[in-house]
Amino acid sequence: MAAYHSCALVALSTTLLFLLCASSFSLASAKGGFSVDLIHRDSPKSPFYNPSLTPSQRLANALGRSINRINHFSPAASSLSQHGPNQVEANLIMNRGEYLMEASIGTPPFPIKAIADTGSDLIWTQCKPCPSCYQQTDPLFDPERSSTYKTLPCSSNQCVSLNGTCSSSNCRYSVSYGDGSHSLGEYAQETLTLGSTTGRNVALPKTLIGCGHDNNGTFDEKSSGVVGLGGGNESLITQLGASIDGKFSHCLVSIQSQAKTTSKLNFGTNAVVSGSQVVSTPIVQGLYPETFYFLTVEAVSVGDTKLAFPPSTFANGEGNIIIDSGTTLTFFPSDFYTNLEAEVDKAIGRERVDVPNVPLSLCYKSSESEAEFKAPTLTVHFKGADVKLDAAHTFVRAREEAVCFAFAPTRSISIYGNLSQMDFLVGYDKNKQTVSFKPTDCTK
Repeated sequence: MAAYHSCALVALSTTLLFLLCASSFSLASAKGGFSVDLIHRDSPKSPFYNPSLTPSQRLANALGRSINRINHFSPAASSLSQHGPNQVEANLIMNRGEYLMEASIGTPPFPIKAIADTGSDLIWTQCKPCPSCYQQTDPLFDPERSSTYKTLPCSSNQCVSLNGTCSSSNCRYSVSYGDGSHSLGEYAQETLTLGSTTGRNVALPKTLIGCGHDNNGTFDEKSSGVVGLGGGNESLITQLGASIDGKFSHCLVSIQSQAKTTSKLNFGTNAVVSGSQVVSTPIVQGLYPETFYFLTVEAVSVGDTKLAFPPSTFANGEGNIIIDSGTTLTFFPSDFYTNLEAEVDKAIGRERVDVPNVPLSLCYKSSESEAEFKAPTLTVHFKGADVKLDAAHTFVRAREEAVCFAFAPTRSISIYGNLSQMDFLVGYDKNKQTVSFKPTDCTK
């Protein structure tokens, strides 16, 4: 969920969904790598699954969520100022922008379902007592029942560095999301256990979390918190720190794939992106919030026609787009998008159609699969990295008889969404401050 808060700079929209679940399992050392399933929101395995919806209805809902998310990237929000494995791999089951990931919290492990958000930092869950909480289907986490729960005192260096507030000697947090949702509670250290597909789960002791006692807004009753995967101090990525050498990557399975394989979220040595097809672009430094991964797009080509991309108004014109695995669509500035759409339409040369209840403007009647649909190759010219997108990345099936261009205009910050990232291994190296792309069949 797009977010910023008073104790750390978090912003962005819901991206992934962690499924934090407890079961009888053996714990592995945090060394050596492991895999975790991330469950597609629309998968029958997901608690959010609605069997009555058609594929086009699910897509329409995902597009609607994506359009709503861009509102979270308001200009105001975008101007806010050792334990763990050597290598980690987590399975992701695609959810058109939202994922579930197996894990647990506390000792003994307690099952919660939390939104895993690459655009937020804080890890938090609803906790007892909760005098002002949104309705939650599952039981609330009770810190008194966990032997490893420890509140963070106001006097601690961590509380000071996190800009926490004080109440009854405990360090408090307050996080607000762009849609008006919020969570307030206390900081604590707790054991976070990530589930492994090998059955040997990995415990991450003394993970900094927020125990929420006042949480309200647009949260789903089937979820019970947020796990932040952004770039700020509180995020899981930052807390893993040197143990993953600042590296994580993901490989998202295409929404068109019929394979029952999962997407992957990788950490540490498993997250290295290498090979002859790899291209890399710098993460732009000095922009806030640190949660965001700001990149620079210099141009976009439609076939051989190159369109210059508008520079940002800061950082010497760099940092004009955020890469986000949770936003479904790719959003470009309105004026640029108008020119891009015109070039794509000219290259395709078919009669356009209107598709009701789909928030996309460039649609065509087509019974072909998206991969078979004849569309020009789009090349996104990041600084130092040209990423080529075929029709499978640029068009989605909005109806059985229609496909639509999976890009949209925005008057807020530009976002490079997950449809443009699917079937790429996308690697983040926080030490080198780069994002790398490698075309990959993510079903393998």
